[in-house]
Amino acid sequence: MRDHDIEAQTLKALVHTGHDHVFIVDADGQVLDVSPGSAAVYGMSREALCETTVYELEARGVLSPSVSLEVIRTGQPAQVMQRTGTGRQVIAEAHPVYAGGRLVRVISRSMDMTDLRLLQDEYALLQRRFNEHLKRGGSPTAGEALELESLEVRSQVMHEVAQLLKRVAPTDATVLMLGESGVGKTAFARQLHRWSRRCEGAFVDVNCAAIPESLFESEMFGYQPGAFSGAARMGKAGLLEQAHKGTLFLDEIGELPLAMQSKLLNVIQDGYLTRLGDTRSRRVDFRLVVATNQDLARCVEEGRFRLDLYYRLNVIPVTLPPLRERREDIPGLAERQLARLNQRYGMDKVLHPRVWPELMGGDWQGNVRELENWLERAWLSAEGGVIGAPVDESHEGDAGLSAPASTAATVHGAGSPLAEGRTLRETLAAVEAEILADLAARLPSTYAIAERLGISQPSVVRKLRRHGLKVATRES
Repeated sequence: MRDHDIEAQTLKALVHTGHDHVFIVDADGQVLDVSPGSAAVYGMSREALCETTVYELEARGVLSPSVSLEVIRTGQPAQVMQRTGTGRQVIAEAHPVYAGGRLVRVISRSMDMTDLRLLQDEYALLQRRFNEHLKRGGSPTAGEALELESLEVRSQVMHEVAQLLKRVAPTDATVLMLGESGVGKTAFARQLHRWSRRCEGAFVDVNCAAIPESLFESEMFGYQPGAFSGAARMGKAGLLEQAHKGTLFLDEIGELPLAMQSKLLNVIQDGYLTRLGDTRSRRVDFRLVVATNQDLARCVEEGRFRLDLYYRLNVIPVTLPPLRERREDIPGLAERQLARLNQRYGMDKVLHPRVWPELMGGDWQGNVRELENWLERAWLSAEGGVIGAPVDESHEGDAGLSAPASTAATVHGAGSPLAEGRTLRETLAAVEAEILADLAARLPSTYAIAERLGISQPSVVRKLRRHGLKVATRES
């Protein structure tokens, strides 16, 4: 058999056995060949498709728009979202073939996304029904809030987000976390994993922006011994393999290099990967959760993100609002961070009441991450046991804190001098006792005191016990 015949048979096998729907078109738009599976998607037999042109198919609404025509017009590769005459939605991608400097063929392939769109519509319906349930008074109860484990969620909007995540957790649907930097996307991804059927498996957290592009393939897909200079003697399993039977969380997915986007898409579709330097494919099974603070749709328009991968990832989109839009969560987040700091550094510091109005009113452009970082700086800068307590003017600015709005000025404002013979710690404890005694005499419960101070009710109970105080009005 001649080389030309071998190549023709090879091409025919590729077209007729591939999972995608393939069209081969000449420079005039005449359809030369299509894969057999195209008939079900486009509503015409293979023979009928090969007797027409893409101009006629577009005019008759068999496919709209034609990606092959876009390549013929521009001479450049193209990718479009296409609707077929049978009502299917497909992502179509086409590439030009040149010979002697002129366009001779256009090769296009399409993937049917209808089932994926139906899943998205089903999720949207679920979300609407859940929101209607909340409007009718079916808001989450305190018992449900306790099931959030490590998450601090008090605002209604974050309760809704958490409950929706809990509903989709038992499935393997891909979740796309959207929101500004620092809003807690990683924390919610971890909670989703805990709720899922894969909770016994690994949670592999990957920051796509932190891995150099030159190392990305070896880190993600792994490599065999001797695959490249400096490779580990025993080879290495990549991050995708490490997530087998667990959850793979890809943060900053918008920073994924285009070449890796194509490889990731293949793994998502086929469930197999090949290590660098290997010839054997390996089966991988993981739940994919991704996150970004970018507008992926705009990235697609700008050619920085693949359209087909975007639709694969955008199955269950979940938007986490910024902290300034859910200020009810600030007290819980602050208390949790203080507990961490106290445990880490072996002390029991508290926030002075004068700090809370500024914490609650800050812009927090960096969201939860900025709040936690500011609290750590404030904790380390506080000389006594109360963070933000009034100090002598000579100490102003020692801490060098950078707080939102006017918090720094409030924390380090001038105060009254120490009483003769009393240490700073004793003075701060006396101030705390005085405040608590006043509130315990006026307010009806430890819950009311906690709300007034902006701290948790258990913290109020501990502080009252420490100072030998009780609420004047008997709690029910």
